[in-house]
Amino acid sequence: MGARDGLDQAGDLLAASAGGPVRLVAESPATRAALSLAMRAAASDIAVLFEGESGVGKEVFARAVHAASPRAPGPFVAVNCGALPEALVESILFGHERGAFTGAVARQTGRFAEADGGVIFLDELGELPLAAQVKLLRALQEGEIDPVGAARPQRVNVRVLAATNRDLRREVAAGRFREDLFYRVSAFPIRIPPLRARREDIAPLARRILAAVARAEGVATPELTQDALDALRAAPWPGNVRELENALHRAAVLAGGGALTARHLEQPGGAARPEDEAARSVRAFAEDAAMDRRTLADVEAEHILRVYGQCGGRISETARRLGIGRTTLYRKLADLGVAPTERR
Repeated sequence: MGARDGLDQAGDLLAASAGGPVRLVAESPATRAALSLAMRAAASDIAVLFEGESGVGKEVFARAVHAASPRAPGPFVAVNCGALPEALVESILFGHERGAFTGAVARQTGRFAEADGGVIFLDELGELPLAAQVKLLRALQEGEIDPVGAARPQRVNVRVLAATNRDLRREVAAGRFREDLFYRVSAFPIRIPPLRARREDIAPLARRILAAVARAEGVATPELTQDALDALRAAPWPGNVRELENALHRAAVLAGGGALTARHLEQPGGAARPEDEAARSVRAFAEDAAMDRRTLADVEAEHILRVYGQCGGRISETARRLGIGRTTLYRKLADLGVAPTERR
């Protein structure tokens, strides 16, 4: 099986298991590189940390890993750590016994126990309080959890996949995230590129989103006109795939089953309009701030993948624009999980 066939199979597995409206789209070199790394990680039980901006689809990638892994028959339990009430974090994650605290009128199974034999996906891991981080570290190191009020620990067999839009290295330096836990959860980091860095994905993503919306609304799938596609590709999408989904859902309702044009994409805030000078300045400032939190390796990887995509996967042209030799480029692409099909 070739590399592309393997990635396409991963998308099919994800479509069958995720339960969401849209399966993973990986047409751009940047996305295919991230998915290639995810598929390498899927075969083992290694801890994976998905990094990237909000809305890029980190949970979708996590579901792809689960679907392609030996744990696929087991549960996939997703937890948004940022939405957990601080006073109940340990109870929700690890469970509690009846009478463990005021209001604990019955025994509750925690999310880790629910994920036994499968995967627990800890989204926005950087939001987890330090006290809960200690117990999470024990669960990872010992395979045991401590339900609140329990007399003895409980064994669990769980693979942990995590995601964050923060720079956890900076959180560690600031004392807000445990260093030992960071190394446990980030054994295999995968950075998911923002939608603006993988514009080849926008058209197929849009068509799949519209098909899902049409099924949900019980109407015919609207046809995307060329001016609509141009508007979608030109938009900055600071909210990434999540923003794209919302914009297309609204546009589909406005189109009423007819052709979906650029006019239907116009909305307060101009989500699907090209960036004006002010918007570009704001985004540039935000990207500069984000750049401060990234490592040199992150910056180099994103730059290589962006140029590789702009060159249509042509090795010689990519190497020339990057100012490096073809052999060096092959090595760097291999390190990023990209297997070039064109070698000239």
